[in-house]
Amino acid sequence: MLSIAERHKYILDMLNKNGFIKVSDISRELDVTPVTIRKDLKYLEEKKLLYRTHGSASPVNPHTADIDLQEKEKMKISEKQRIALAACQLIEENDSIIIASGSTAHTFAQELNPQGNLTVVSASLKTSLLLSGKQNIEVIQLGGIVRKNSFSVVGDFAIKPFDDMTCSKLFLGVDGIDFDNGITNSNIEEAILNKKMMKSALRTIIISDSSKFGRRGFGKICNLDQIDVIITDSGIAQHTATAIEEMGIELIIV
Repeated sequence: MLSIAERHKYILDMLNKNGFIKVSDISRELDVTPVTIRKDLKYLEEKKLLYRTHGSASPVNPHTADIDLQEKEKMKISEKQRIALAACQLIEENDSIIIASGSTAHTFAQELNPQGNLTVVSASLKTSLLLSGKQNIEVIQLGGIVRKNSFSVVGDFAIKPFDDMTCSKLFLGVDGIDFDNGITNSNIEEAILNKKMMKSALRTIIISDSSKFGRRGFGKICNLDQIDVIITDSGIAQHTATAIEEMGIELIIV
């Protein structure tokens, strides 16, 4: 049987390798009780070496904050550009798409240069202004309450138009992608709007850098198995990529 120090090293090594661990898995692998592993995790959390959640642990606090868009735009710039270019490859002639708010979604809009006509329904004021200056793109700007830290709209006036439209694709940036908690956003009103967008789109495409995996926001959008495509960067852990593909989700890594 392993000593306490050896168990702790094993737990931290598995966290470093996989990005998360489950109490049940470690208990079985080390042939000790779940109670023992929970005590180990409690001790390691007190030493600020991990963050405990229900039945599992992660290297960092998985909960996300509602960060200002201008700050988000300074993060993961090259990753967002690669993701945006890959997303552009999914656009078809005479397409009608929805672009949700967020820094990755705005980067996607910057890279859009369709050969044929394209209709874009946008929640972001900044994105709509950008696209209105491009050839072959008709922009439908949603109304609603303006969120000042994201330059996007939420609320009933933003939701209602989706009762009368169907689009081929929704391009959705998110704050959290988690196997247990699903797809989440740090703002509940934005999450509610995103749910409505999904109902009006034939396919939902997540455009998000790899730092969002294992994270969770305050507002849940949907379960992971409701997503059709995920476009992310090469920082995604191999075990996470494999699990996503095994769910039948198309995964594009750039």
